[in-house]
Amino acid sequence: MKKTLVDLFESSVEQYPDHTFLLEKTKDKFEPTTYSQVRDQVYAFGLGLVALGVRKGDNMALLSEGRNAWIIGELAMFYAGATNVPLSIKLEEANDLLFRMIHAEVKYIMVSGQQLKKIRSIIDQLPLVEKVIVLDEQTAYQEKEIPMPEVIRLGQEWLQTHPMDEFLAIGRSLQNDDYATITYTSGTTADPKGVILTHRNYTANVEQSLSCMDIDSTWRTLIILPLDHCFAHVVGFYIFMSKGASVATVQVGKTGMETLKNIPVNIKEIKPYLILSVPALAKNFKKNIEQAIRSQGKVAKNLFYSGLNAAMLYYGESREERGRGWRFLLKPYVALVDRLVFSKVRQNFGGELRFFIGGGALLDKDLQKFYYALGMPMYQGYGLSEATPVISTNGPRRYQFGSSGVLVKPLDLKICDTDGKELPAGEKGELVIRGENVMAGYWKNPVSTAETVKDGWLYTGDMGYMKDGLLYVLGRFKSLLISSDGEKYSPEGIEEALVEHCSTIDQAILYNNQSPYTVALITVNKEVLKKYLAHSGLSLENEEGRKEAIRHIQSQIGRFRKGGDLADLFPERWLPTTFAVLPEAFTEQNGMVNSTMKIVRGKVEKHYADRIEHLFTPEGKNPLNNKNMDSI
Repeated sequence: MKKTLVDLFESSVEQYPDHTFLLEKTKDKFEPTTYSQVRDQVYAFGLGLVALGVRKGDNMALLSEGRNAWIIGELAMFYAGATNVPLSIKLEEANDLLFRMIHAEVKYIMVSGQQLKKIRSIIDQLPLVEKVIVLDEQTAYQEKEIPMPEVIRLGQEWLQTHPMDEFLAIGRSLQNDDYATITYTSGTTADPKGVILTHRNYTANVEQSLSCMDIDSTWRTLIILPLDHCFAHVVGFYIFMSKGASVATVQVGKTGMETLKNIPVNIKEIKPYLILSVPALAKNFKKNIEQAIRSQGKVAKNLFYSGLNAAMLYYGESREERGRGWRFLLKPYVALVDRLVFSKVRQNFGGELRFFIGGGALLDKDLQKFYYALGMPMYQGYGLSEATPVISTNGPRRYQFGSSGVLVKPLDLKICDTDGKELPAGEKGELVIRGENVMAGYWKNPVSTAETVKDGWLYTGDMGYMKDGLLYVLGRFKSLLISSDGEKYSPEGIEEALVEHCSTIDQAILYNNQSPYTVALITVNKEVLKKYLAHSGLSLENEEGRKEAIRHIQSQIGRFRKGGDLADLFPERWLPTTFAVLPEAFTEQNGMVNSTMKIVRGKVEKHYADRIEHLFTPEGKNPLNNKNMDSI
């Protein structure tokens, strides 16, 4: 059956014409736009694109902050028969943007006023580009640039000589296998790959995702993730669109930092039922909550943490454990602290939040317990761009901390060994899936496509297993560490735990490639170290202070070893024997972190190859080595 994103949108407008679809704040409050009003704007913009010369099959780039014009712009492209190449606004360097637009053979660019300077700096290297559509008014326009209102005016002119049906026929002619987007992965290898997602990939993943969660037309969300990411695409606005629900975007500030500061304010204004999150955001929210509690004094702090610990025990780690057995005794105290403290915390998230859905890297179990105790569950999901992206998720119906939840339906999954052979149930191996959400392939990259999709099965490159109907994802199958005896293990869980439990460590990457022992590359929190040293009258400015700082880091890692309070978490042989303190953090600017805030392991290993080599020398094995002393 034909079901494109155009079909999905038309069906929603027909069912929910007067419901609010989009909410946007440009001045002092959020203004609603109904489904039928959005359709009118999409038609007007789509007509303009056709009048401008956009033809079925053309690739168009979209570079803008999240806002109404982003969503309307993408839908307008579809009505003109075009494919969207959504681009992250975090792509600062000309070569990153340039590579994607040249590689995708982009003919038209939609760009916000704030991002226009990036396009202007590279437009002379993009001979294929015919027009640059500027979403915000400018004092002056350069060659090839055209303001959005002018595009809309051209569409009205076109209508005077063409029937409306001729325009609508383009969107109606789209088939399930027609390309909707080319989304570039963040390039954990040399060049980013363009993931081709079809219209049916999207509509199928909307249907699959709704097999795990119930939302209706009364729901609201505030999308705080970048719209170019397919997690925000599917779970952020297409799921909501399919149900006639409402989607708000964060108020765009004059700078990226100003936009970030608008998030907590906007959350209170919108009162979302659902927020999409990633681990970096979850940690940030937690830090802000704890800072706010500490600022209220010792009594409030003690009440918060005693209530938190009681609530974590009461709720347990799954729906089945909640309040069962002896836990029942904690109920009155949990209810009291919830009323006195947690309900006020929830007001900072609007007071109506049903849950978060977390995507991206593995979300620490303790972090999940923290949010659940506060009455704002953060359900971990799993997916990847090549699967449009949702593969599984925890949710109100069923959750188990530490798992990635139940598979969406319909979807087939098998677990394979390194040779691609299917393993028996319960064994660990590569996650391989089949469903209508599997990408059409990588744009102009038949070799990678053939390696990743075989006979309709997507080889995810992630390692995991199924147990009791739940999926457990252990990390990258291809980033497994291999010890000297050939044992393979995943580093992600250990890295997460080091960052979570060692206040001195901000970021960590483990390394072991059939080496005598595992080592860690870490970036440190100097403020925490300075406070620790101040108690002993020491400082990072002198040698004794630096030595003590390194010993302190070592003792925190030692908590995971035999006799330590965290000794049961991981086999000791997997833990880092020594570590390198790095001179700077992993960031997007230095290429060590990608646009979804994941550390790019390969780039870190390449950049710090000499430090890794040094850690396997007698001098480097001792953490009090000169290189660490210099870096700290």
